[in-house]
Amino acid sequence: MLNLLVLGTYIMPTLPAIAANPKTSSPQSSKLTQADKRAADEYRQLGLSYRKQERFEEAIAALQQSVTLDPSNLDGRIILGWTQHLAKKDEAAAASLWDAIYLSPTSLQAFNAIGIVYLVRGDLPQAVILHSWASLLKTDNEIAHYNLSLAYQRLKQTDLAIAYAQKAIELEPNNPHPFVALAIAQWTSGDRASAKRIFREAIGVDARYRSSEFLDFLNEAGFSADQIQTAKQVLTSS
Repeated sequence: MLNLLVLGTYIMPTLPAIAANPKTSSPQSSKLTQADKRAADEYRQLGLSYRKQERFEEAIAALQQSVTLDPSNLDGRIILGWTQHLAKKDEAAAASLWDAIYLSPTSLQAFNAIGIVYLVRGDLPQAVILHSWASLLKTDNEIAHYNLSLAYQRLKQTDLAIAYAQKAIELEPNNPHPFVALAIAQWTSGDRASAKRIFREAIGVDARYRSSEFLDFLNEAGFSADQIQTAKQVLTSS
């Protein structure tokens, strides 16, 4: 795990920079009315409904209107940011989630989400910083530990990748994703026997992982294309 002092030297310069962002310097409105809040909630629910239908452009438009009406609503900004991420608009997603963090610098949900955004777009050092901070905010944060494993595997720091995947499995033993993360980290480290054993455990949790084609869906769980190929290699050899 990252040393707290080392992490602090990275994360602390980032947070004041948010306060200097002119877009987020005055997120709260002194003239917010109950009617505005009700309308914002209606737009938020509409956006979530569109998102469920994968109508992302309409979802984003509704959620942006919700944030405009109620800019101090933390959940509204996080939902907007995550929806933008699902729509593969990661620059916009990061901006929305930083706005949320400006409102609440200890929001676990915001840090989990923005860490995933940076992981998926390949900004691995920043993803490590953000997920490490999230793991400090909540030590049993399985999302942070799992994503740290994926990030460290891509950074070729396999000892850390293995350690974080093992912790994620401990925290969420019924989720096959940490098992696959551990398997590819062990495979990369050269411990092929352990990798194959752990992958069989992943199949025990979810039998769909017997299918090489099904592994393509791991991109929705934060795996890179190279990591998915490694997972397929482990499966083939198991």
